[in-house]
Amino acid sequence: MINGIINVYKEAGFTSHDVVAKLRGILKQKKIGHTGTLDPDATGVLPVCLGNGTRLCDMLADKSKEYVAVMRLGVVTDTQDMSGQILQEKEVTCGEEKVKAAIHAFEGEYDQIPPMYSALKVNGKKLYELAREGKEIERQPRKVFIQEIEILSIKLPLVTFRVSCSKGTYIRTLCQDIGEKLGCGAAMDSLQRTRVGNFLLEDALTLTEIEALAKEGKVSSKVIPVDFVFHALPKAVVKKEFRKRIDNGNFLLTKQVEVTEGSLQEKQGVQCRIYNDEEIFCGIYEYREEDKQWKPVKMFPVN
Repeated sequence: MINGIINVYKEAGFTSHDVVAKLRGILKQKKIGHTGTLDPDATGVLPVCLGNGTRLCDMLADKSKEYVAVMRLGVVTDTQDMSGQILQEKEVTCGEEKVKAAIHAFEGEYDQIPPMYSALKVNGKKLYELAREGKEIERQPRKVFIQEIEILSIKLPLVTFRVSCSKGTYIRTLCQDIGEKLGCGAAMDSLQRTRVGNFLLEDALTLTEIEALAKEGKVSSKVIPVDFVFHALPKAVVKKEFRKRIDNGNFLLTKQVEVTEGSLQEKQGVQCRIYNDEEIFCGIYEYREEDKQWKPVKMFPVN
């Protein structure tokens, strides 16, 4: 079984679940999971977790993201993008400076109402399923954080921009909100995700490229080890005589490990990477002052 993360370039027309299904066939293993959905029409970075790396799915989904979006002013659709039904069209009379000011007004924290056409669940049912039934329910706004918006080009009614944002941000909704602020409406014309955490667009592989590597037996060379995600944490190796403790996921004392990268501080909440005496990554441990011990936060068993 392959363990780790592979940076997939999701092409238009595929759902995130499609990518996982195709990879299961290509890699001949079932234990595969993605780290957050991309709309079928969207393209770009989709980190996919393999083997014990699937325990990272929720953690990678929490990472900040970057997108390049094209927004079309003067149109409102039911899906907030151009794949939906047009509900309203207006003439775009605002100038470039007003457009720029409206876009930058969304930098920072703002309350965003999730779109009906989304995979969020309400009472066990996905919102897009309700939307397809013609139902619209009240959604509570969620705080999202727009770190930066860089306007790449303005050729009205189209505006292309790069946005860095927190998890859970809907770029379709951002486009619609900008359109509302301008008074002419807007919908997302296209979207490409260029970064998820430290996973970059230039390193992403298409399914065709991955399949070719699999046939050559070279996929492993493109799989990112699980511990890469935690590279900023200090590294500690369990001494050989305490190997059973790490094998069983037991607590550890500082004297039972050797620090090989960084330094361990016995302070509440401090975390570190733990390896066994064969230098195999085992998991993340956290120091608990009340117990004077390092306790497991998340383990990554190899078998």
